[in-house]
Amino acid sequence: MNRRNFIKNSSTVGIAASFSIPAAAMLPSSFTEEKTAFNDDFDFNESTINDLQTLMAKGTISSKSLTKTYLKRIDKIDKNGPKLNAVIEINPDALAIATKLDEERKAGKVRGPLHGIPVLIKDNINTADKMQTTAGALALVGNIATEDAFIVKKLREAGAVILGKTNLSEWANFRSTRSCSGWSSRGGQTKNPYILDRSPSGSSAGSGSSVSANLCVVAIGTETNGSIIAPSSYNGIVGFKPTVGLLSRSGIIPISSTQDTAGPMARTVTDAAILLTALTGVDSNDEVTKNSTGKTYSDYTQFLKTDSLKGKKIGVEKSFLSGHEGVVALYKTAIEKFKELGAQIIEVELLKELRPVGAGGGTVLQCEFKDGVNKYLAKANTNVKTLTEVIAFNKLNESTAMPYFKQETLESSDKAADLNSPTYKDALEKVISSRKLINDLMGKNQLDAIIGTSFGIPSGIDLFNGDYSNGFYFCSPAAWAGFPHITVPMGKIYELPIGLSIMASAYQEPVVLSIGYAFEQATKHRSAPKFLKSSNFSSGI
Repeated sequence: MNRRNFIKNSSTVGIAASFSIPAAAMLPSSFTEEKTAFNDDFDFNESTINDLQTLMAKGTISSKSLTKTYLKRIDKIDKNGPKLNAVIEINPDALAIATKLDEERKAGKVRGPLHGIPVLIKDNINTADKMQTTAGALALVGNIATEDAFIVKKLREAGAVILGKTNLSEWANFRSTRSCSGWSSRGGQTKNPYILDRSPSGSSAGSGSSVSANLCVVAIGTETNGSIIAPSSYNGIVGFKPTVGLLSRSGIIPISSTQDTAGPMARTVTDAAILLTALTGVDSNDEVTKNSTGKTYSDYTQFLKTDSLKGKKIGVEKSFLSGHEGVVALYKTAIEKFKELGAQIIEVELLKELRPVGAGGGTVLQCEFKDGVNKYLAKANTNVKTLTEVIAFNKLNESTAMPYFKQETLESSDKAADLNSPTYKDALEKVISSRKLINDLMGKNQLDAIIGTSFGIPSGIDLFNGDYSNGFYFCSPAAWAGFPHITVPMGKIYELPIGLSIMASAYQEPVVLSIGYAFEQATKHRSAPKFLKSSNFSSGI
């Protein structure tokens, strides 16, 4: 996400003047006549977990052959061809893992729906194997974890094949005030598979781009404020940020103990629900997970029904009814679809209600990042053992570690107050107040969920000036409160995806997933990317 603006402004977004058009923006004729930049003939394009499980059950494919096919796909699409640069490292043990899982299947043991399914995970999540965990930072190169993150243990137990790790905005976009999403000093710049010179957003850029481009079946991202939702919106996929505490954070390079969570990134709501089911669990190394006791489900797909919107009261974020005409048109069309599906619509101004919360947001993140990352580095297999040493490393290696933008956020975080200070406690109180404000608004209007535009049109990649936004951003409310939030494709403008956000109160995953599923099934907006070369329509593709 564009966390640099979150730190600078610590406020909710503003919206431009209103426009009115009858339908979503149409493509320029010169653009529609252009040929796609890449002939994509992948056998498993858009295949779901259930599709692949059916083929494996029949013996049509094996996990080993499937894994080998996806590894070839990564080589063809990510390292050659369009060169998405979404995968930062391949797991050298992937084929061996797949072979073992095939042997289990032959012996009559199938662990569940993820058995033999190729998955990618973000490079800030520990894996106790031959892969590094670096958050994309050169300063952390060589960090081989001694223990899997809790969610990686769960993933292995479920029988998933970890293909590799994905690139990200370095330090999960917590390094600079003018960062470019999807760039890291270790991994370089990740691209958006729809149009290659557009941003994949971040910080889970590689996970979003990989899922969208069919480099894996599903992926895991992490979020502090928008880092699952924003790249999912930009890359035209489903992204799910669960309630903070539903998934363990132990073994994940941290930013905020208040807001951090991992979450599924997939091409369908069903696949996201399957992955979510596998990842949940109480972890003694993450106290917050104890809050989820008795609030989880053994199968989140049970809530996915096409009639889930009947009788639901849905709050609509009013501020997004004005702004870029194409985005607004998609949003209004989505609202009408909700009505068709039986929902009652009530306009709300949630972003306006939460303006006071933003004042404490940046302070909380910086204080918690300093505390959390120092604790992580102290135990990691890295040469740098503190945030101060990371900053010194980057200065010493400036030409490679910081060639485009610097490290103002790291430096200000290193000077941040400790977690016992009044400064931190006052800021935390503001952020936590978002929970009551949201619940009060939902209670007053008897809402089941609130919807909004996830993000605007994907911006251009600009390594020199950093990210920019055209105003729409609905990630902060659920991020501050720690509430569940899903984004599903809402349509496209100029071949670029726009996502629709759905959020609800703590541990209301069934509600959010069911509404997302009903909208997804009624609209089917997801479409595979075309790997177009450029969004400069006048010069062609």
